[in-house]
Amino acid sequence: MSMDCLRCGTCCVAPDIKTLGKPLAVRCRHLNAGGECDRYGERPAVCRGYQPDEICLLIAAPTLEERVEKYLRLFDL
Repeated sequence: MSMDCLRCGTCCVAPDIKTLGKPLAVRCRHLNAGGECDRYGERPAVCRGYQPDEICLLIAAPTLEERVEKYLRLFDL
């Protein structure tokens, strides 16, 4: 299922991103207040390759904190 990014920022907070030294459930230092990446043009391959999918819809919630909680529960993390 192909879909547009919801620009919710969850993928920049919930998962760990080893290439950036970002631990699980910690906000990426490059995520700005608008929910966008400040390094978008030179982001690592793991970020560049991410494609929004049905998981984005499964974890939908009003706040970033709620979305991260739902993501972590979904993957038993």
